[in-house]
Amino acid sequence: MRGDARSYAAVRRDRAADIDRWLADLLRSACGTPHGALGGVARGARRDPPRGVSRGAPGGGVPEGVALVAVGSLGRGELAPGSDLDLVLLHDGRRDVARVADRLWYPIWDAGAGLDHSVRTVEEAAAVARDDLRAALGLIQARHVAGDPELTRAARGTVLAGWRADARRRLGELREAAEGRAEACGELAFLLEPDLRDARGGLRDVQAMQAVAAAWVAPAPGPRSREAYELLLDVRHALHLVTARGADRLVLQEQDAVAGALGLLDAEALMRRLAEAGRTVAHAFDATWRAADRLLGGPVPRGRRPLADGVVEHGGEVALARGVSPRTDPVLVLRAAAAAAQAGLPLAPAAVTALAAQSPPMPVPWPAAARDALVALLGAGRAAVPVWEELDQAGVLVRLLPDWERVRHRPQRNPVHRYTVDRHLIETAAAAAAHTRDVSRPDLLLIAALLHDVGKGWPGDHSATGAVVARDIGTRIGLPPADVAVLERVVRHHLLLPETATRRDLDDPVTISRVAEAVGSREVLELLAALAVADGAATGPAAWNAWKASLVADLVRRTRSVLSGAQPPPAPTLSADRASLARHGGCAVRVGGGAVTVVAPAVRHSAGLLWRAAGVLAAHRMVVRAASAASAGGTAVIEFSVVPEYGSPPDPATLEADLRLVLAGRLDIEERLARRARSMRPSRVPVAPPRVTLLDDASATATVIEVRAHDRPGLLWRIGRAFGDCGLDVRAARVETLGAEAVDVFYVVDRAGRPLTDAVQRAQVRDQVLAALR
Repeated sequence: MRGDARSYAAVRRDRAADIDRWLADLLRSACGTPHGALGGVARGARRDPPRGVSRGAPGGGVPEGVALVAVGSLGRGELAPGSDLDLVLLHDGRRDVARVADRLWYPIWDAGAGLDHSVRTVEEAAAVARDDLRAALGLIQARHVAGDPELTRAARGTVLAGWRADARRRLGELREAAEGRAEACGELAFLLEPDLRDARGGLRDVQAMQAVAAAWVAPAPGPRSREAYELLLDVRHALHLVTARGADRLVLQEQDAVAGALGLLDAEALMRRLAEAGRTVAHAFDATWRAADRLLGGPVPRGRRPLADGVVEHGGEVALARGVSPRTDPVLVLRAAAAAAQAGLPLAPAAVTALAAQSPPMPVPWPAAARDALVALLGAGRAAVPVWEELDQAGVLVRLLPDWERVRHRPQRNPVHRYTVDRHLIETAAAAAAHTRDVSRPDLLLIAALLHDVGKGWPGDHSATGAVVARDIGTRIGLPPADVAVLERVVRHHLLLPETATRRDLDDPVTISRVAEAVGSREVLELLAALAVADGAATGPAAWNAWKASLVADLVRRTRSVLSGAQPPPAPTLSADRASLARHGGCAVRVGGGAVTVVAPAVRHSAGLLWRAAGVLAAHRMVVRAASAASAGGTAVIEFSVVPEYGSPPDPATLEADLRLVLAGRLDIEERLARRARSMRPSRVPVAPPRVTLLDDASATATVIEVRAHDRPGLLWRIGRAFGDCGLDVRAARVETLGAEAVDVFYVVDRAGRPLTDAVQRAQVRDQVLAALR
């Protein structure tokens, strides 16, 4: 990293050794020189800094009854140029210890060194450590410098024994102190002027991890954490050299000079390295506390609860099911990540290691299951952020999305943005999850949010270059060409609404017409509107406020009126092959190839065929990814696209038998679903509330009801049952699950076959469906 051959770590080691020799000489002199000689040779001979000092008379062998112990940065051998010396003089009750201390401390002060000192017996040191967290941490990592080593061993052993015996209380204090530092100093990886020592992800977090490890409740920091720690020490060392003082905060005007001292190209290269180190430390710090909580928190829930195919919850973490190998399933890594985010649980370290080491390359273009898992992961909102960070730390993301490397840890270096580019992108996607009810394509909203600033990894206008990169990534993950075009347009124009709303005259028709021309469709407009809100929220308080939100909303309203000529989607119709099924009449069920087709007389359709069939599928642990219901003459045809929740699909013959029983009115599926609902644990992840919208003028023969909700087992059954309770007949339906979001449209009529016109009845239907979803 540096141009010279000598590393700062070696400089620190040599300086600590020099100081140790100097202090040993001082202690021997302090113990051996007669009382009254304080101001003579001992002081005058040691005014210079420790390196190259005149050692004077050593004063004999090892002093008895005293020990000089280094704590803090000197104790760890990490003394930066501007660091103070933290020393403890231990003694066994020696009566002249005050004289020895005076003769020891004064030459250190005369040499110009900063000094933090104390004089203790072993018992006193242990008593102070029991009540003072800082003293305990210092003595846990104390290092013997000179004098009687047995005193040092006794003090350190006594403090360590007390630390371990009272681990629950002491670690609680340690965590509280770390949280206080993080709140006061922020997160090192995302700060313009980070505090290298006290910020979250800084030096003290690594030292706290070492203290947790000393309590025997979690492993010591691993190689990546230690490497990050060494980088932080080197940056701090260079900062002390540049400023000629013991500063820990890396301010803007000193970043280029510090980068130069470290042999880095410029301040941006330095801050990118710091961001990576800070995130590595913060990630390991969180993992340390999870390990401590598992050990100190009492018994964990036993057993394994399936979450997805090949993925289970075990001991409060998301693990791989027994016998599952990532080597043959490239989608497993995303499926596990989505399951963890949707459940609000961390990925088990062993699972992450196995997935990172064994997962084969993802096919290009991605299979639909991988794309769905990505959208489900992003759709978990805030719960997606730590899971995404876990994948990033394991090196998975850059293998799935190679273009991610260009924005990884890239600093923004302006006060408006509070995150690095890559963290801003996942934060925007998390914020966009709260707006998936506002758009017709929640999957494209989440993907666009993840990629909207990806162009910042390339030179030039990031909106233009980002559109090109987004097009390539959209193609890579298997989006259809029409969706790729929408994604590219949204990324290219992601700043259009906020910039126009705050910089142009919205009363000028030319302004609105140009926005409408750039947007092109209401679908893109609603995506841009939701993305603007999410982007502003993820950027920081200076980027989004009520004034800007009102201006953007006004611009969206005006632009929507220009684009209002778009027609609503038509009701589903029967394809030729499904129409041939309807011509035969009667009842039929076809199961196979991930599809289930149900044919029945329309009178049974009126009685709730759609939702009863959906209930059978849910009872057999089949997830409805899409469904379409239509009728021809007196026959209804419903086609479901299904996948098993996990494991193998059910026996087709058993599934078909239950569907036939439902058609015959001989199977009550409600009790089966009720039993299953009672066995399910409530979700830990908050999701946006469901939305039920009755669309006017979307159909002349039926009332169109759009239902937007977070997908869960039996959702379609709940919706359909609510329609049945309201006395409605579903004439046609189009059901789609995008990631973890259900976007369902139903064409309904009352028992007389008419659309719903009564305001009271319309409100009752809306409230009934919302109640069923909640």
